[in-house]
Amino acid sequence: MASDSSSPTPMPAVSLIVPTFNEAANIDELLDGVCAAIPAGLEVEVLFVDDSTDDTPEVIEKAAARCPMPVSVLHREVPEGGLGGAVVAGIARTSAPWIMVMDADLQHPPELLPQLIEAGERAAAELVVASRYAEGGSRGGLAGGYRVAVSGASTALTKSLFPRLLRGVSDPMSGCFAIRREAVDRAVQEGETRQEGGLRPLGYKILLELAVRCRPRGVVEVPYEFGERFAGESKSTVREGLRFLRHLAELRTSDKRARMVAFGLIGVSGFVPNLLALWALTGATTLHYAVAEVLANQLGVLWNFALLDFLVYRSGKPGRGAGRLLGFAALSNADLLARIPLMMLFVEQAGMGPVPATVISLVVVFALRFLLVDTLIYRRKGAAAKRAADAAVTGGQGERAA
Repeated sequence: MASDSSSPTPMPAVSLIVPTFNEAANIDELLDGVCAAIPAGLEVEVLFVDDSTDDTPEVIEKAAARCPMPVSVLHREVPEGGLGGAVVAGIARTSAPWIMVMDADLQHPPELLPQLIEAGERAAAELVVASRYAEGGSRGGLAGGYRVAVSGASTALTKSLFPRLLRGVSDPMSGCFAIRREAVDRAVQEGETRQEGGLRPLGYKILLELAVRCRPRGVVEVPYEFGERFAGESKSTVREGLRFLRHLAELRTSDKRARMVAFGLIGVSGFVPNLLALWALTGATTLHYAVAEVLANQLGVLWNFALLDFLVYRSGKPGRGAGRLLGFAALSNADLLARIPLMMLFVEQAGMGPVPATVISLVVVFALRFLLVDTLIYRRKGAAAKRAADAAVTGGQGERAA
């Protein structure tokens, strides 16, 4: 963490992490609100993790001079992982037992800080969520019917994918929450033990990442009214929406059994281009069916690789995409050594047609292909994910102390 020359002797009880991207116009108002909200006796440190291209870091430095609590800024030249990566970098730079996250645009009232900590202590919970959807909350600050609809649909989709892990969380898309550090540390340690790495955020829905991977022991909610943005523009874009969908897929396939199901579903979808190409080649050419299947298989390989690489294996990608594609294609075509003789056996001995014989042979070698791809092409050792997290933390070379 960036050191502050006027840091008080008492250890902070709360590390408030505020990710920022071009939020210069909001900083003074935000820090004034935070200072006013902190009750006597509650030690708080504030860390801005900044990915800005404007003068936000300089504004923070000036505003920090009049704050009674330690305020620092970590400016990242490379915004690894987006907002979620910024929060993870902030967690690594702070030490308080409670970690609180809020946006800088004042749509999250600063008064929530003591309310969340008090609610967590009272309930002995590891996660406290500021919820727009809990009784007494409001999402009135969402601008327009489109954002309201997107927010509602995203929330419904997320809860349907993680019904057990998000039980008791009415607002998994909230950007304001508090979590105990011990829950985060436990998740990282367990992830390393399973050789799957720790936190791997993508985009701006960091609460979802923490709730699913940390599996906090006890969750409570504090209702609040989602306010209007004080200044600046919303960072919600179509690109962020796509990153959110990829993040959902990554979280949903974070264990081997779930990846196998996803691998199978994508493999089934790959039957379509494979079989269509086989049908076209055997119907429109004089190619032998075995040769036609070798050619048709390439279309299925490309289809499967594109979906797996984009959706299932976002993290832990070794090397360049071309290298992964070549490795994936090599393994996928290697199974032809098993499938083609098996298919020929079904055709020659059982009297099947080329298409049904291909379907059966594809199913037979599926499990072997999954194990080879999962362990050889996408080595789920957590090394790549760990390097990405380390890169976010070592953004400290661009760190500026306020």
